[in-house]
Amino acid sequence: MDDVSTTAETAPETAGNGIVSASAIPADELSRLTDDIVSALKTVYDPEIPADIYELGLVYRIDIEDDRTVKIDMTLTAPGCPVAGEMPGWVENAVGAVEGVSGVEVNMVFDPPWTPDRMSEEAQVAVGWY
Repeated sequence: MDDVSTTAETAPETAGNGIVSASAIPADELSRLTDDIVSALKTVYDPEIPADIYELGLVYRIDIEDDRTVKIDMTLTAPGCPVAGEMPGWVENAVGAVEGVSGVEVNMVFDPPWTPDRMSEEAQVAVGWY
């Protein structure tokens, strides 16, 4: 999705694929990690909506630190979501299984609040809105 940023820790330098990179991690490895992390996020589904959290637009930011710790800012469709206490663990487990990731920190944020316009076309089709 276009609005999710993936960054590294130090001064930016753009790799050929548009990923901001200025880390100790080589650009090709950073690209692989990013792709694998996004793939892992796409395995985590909101139990009330038949779409994954990435396509739903619940992931706001993915930072890959030099030590390969992944920091994720994400939200929920609503602050009172019944899986609010479990979802960060699901994300941590999925991303933590990616080869090369040393740790995962999931930060739940509610600003900006999630709205359905953050959903990809794929998610809109899955819920019958497209």
